[in-house]
Amino acid sequence: MLGVEKNADDAAIKNAYRTLAKKYHPDLNPGDKEAEQHFKEVNEAYDILSDPDKRAKYDQYGHAAFDPTSGMGGGGGFGFGDFGGFDINDIFSSFFGGASTSGGSRRNGPIRGDNVTIRLTLNFEEAVFGCKKDVSYQKIQQCPDCGGTGAAPGTSPKTCSACGGSGQVRVQQRTPFGIMQTAKTCDACHGTGKTIENKCTRCRGTGFERVTVNGSVNIPAGIDDGQQVAFRYKGSDGMNGGPAGDLNVIVSVRPHPLFERDGDDLYCEVPITYADATLGAEIDIQTLEGSQKLTIPEGTQTGTTFTLKNKGVCRVNNPKSRGNLYITVTVEVPKNLNGEQKDLLRRFASSCGESNYSKKSNFFKRFKKD
Repeated sequence: MLGVEKNADDAAIKNAYRTLAKKYHPDLNPGDKEAEQHFKEVNEAYDILSDPDKRAKYDQYGHAAFDPTSGMGGGGGFGFGDFGGFDINDIFSSFFGGASTSGGSRRNGPIRGDNVTIRLTLNFEEAVFGCKKDVSYQKIQQCPDCGGTGAAPGTSPKTCSACGGSGQVRVQQRTPFGIMQTAKTCDACHGTGKTIENKCTRCRGTGFERVTVNGSVNIPAGIDDGQQVAFRYKGSDGMNGGPAGDLNVIVSVRPHPLFERDGDDLYCEVPITYADATLGAEIDIQTLEGSQKLTIPEGTQTGTTFTLKNKGVCRVNNPKSRGNLYITVTVEVPKNLNGEQKDLLRRFASSCGESNYSKKSNFFKRFKKD
């Protein structure tokens, strides 16, 4: 989120945060929900990475370190933890000449849920034509008993008496320039503006729980190996009315025994007999739609490629546009001939002479010149 390397020092992290926080701050982007969301994500990332203990946990466990349902006892990451002690006003005083008044650092605003990423393996035909697949994955959702409040059923969170529901408290500091007043996250409510007297027993007061979701997804025709499909709002639930995250499905495609795929085009190598190549023939070949006839002209050379227009893979979300199928023929030389067959072949070769083998003649002519 901050765009820094894993081994970045505190100065690099703080500098990256200053830049991004100024870019997305609500005071500079009034009414821009996307900027507001980025601002919250940047703020949360800085809160974790600027705290040595939280950063060590994140390096070791990732988001799970701050998921209360994972058993690691953490908060943050998904929005459960304490932003503890970080004062955004100290940063923005350098930008705006004073403390921020927009409430951007408060934890009681809408927070988007986490995305969930899974992998799905398809066979070649499923990827080419599209399919509907059953999936199972875990996500964080609002506790059904308390509706995400964290309070026991029949009760509700109370307005924090320490901060009056603002999520922030004012503190005074004596500086060489006089007494300065700044705001910091309320320790009593951790910036939410609410306190819970009777916690929900099901979610232990977090308001959320980890669940397993069993459902199905529609994979579009033409998806390729390694590509990703996003299903909006199928991920973890958001907080405080924030939208749910997305379900991202990364696709792996099994190889086909005949076709090689390159983008939207297909390639296939087809063996033909010496007689087919010499005399010409009509052979059966396989396409995605089944078998069809391909005419081999007389005198076809090994390595000749035939193009079948619009017989490749349709482009994702554009089924009317398809790639091509390229058929490359290879002439199979007969083996284990008997005496009569060899004699016939020698007489055939003698009757052809050099005029029927222009490539061979030209090759030796160039050799003699060299």
